[in-house]
Amino acid sequence: MSDSVVTSTLSVNGEERVIAHPVHHTLLEVLREGLDLTGTKHGCELGECGTCTVLIDGRPVLSCLELAAECEGHAIETVEGMMVGNELHPLQETFADLGAAQCGYCTPGILMAAKGLLAENPAPTREQVVEALAGNLCRCTGYHKILEGVEWAAARMRGDHEFRPPRTAIHGTPLPGEEGGDA
Repeated sequence: MSDSVVTSTLSVNGEERVIAHPVHHTLLEVLREGLDLTGTKHGCELGECGTCTVLIDGRPVLSCLELAAECEGHAIETVEGMMVGNELHPLQETFADLGAAQCGYCTPGILMAAKGLLAENPAPTREQVVEALAGNLCRCTGYHKILEGVEWAAARMRGDHEFRPPRTAIHGTPLPGEEGGDA
């Protein structure tokens, strides 16, 4: 039994890419193995962890559940497409500034889900951020810095440069005797 191979023209990160691949390959497989875009991660491959989230036509999609052949004619964006030249996206900046990523494995999927949210809703509430990221699992963080990073990026993207996450998000809880700590 031989695999049927198809040729797909995919628009990935604003670039047309032509690739031959087995018809049954997911978008995740084609991105990573065929196009060498390894920022999108293999996770559960069951659509339960969010690690493989990309944007298709601006909306977060689990690439492990999408057949690559069905993505022709749609704009696909991966974490590699977030930077413009040497300029980080505000989400990438705030995640780095807050230390929102620990091992970093889940981070690309979370960044893409957050980017999709902020494109649709530039001023989300904490509850809306939580809901938008609910399908993205992280084993390393407590999610607080991730949520604060999304909120801070949203503020920056709106031009609100006065917004700052709580001091504890950046520096941790003050020690006794420090400003704001119990004596």
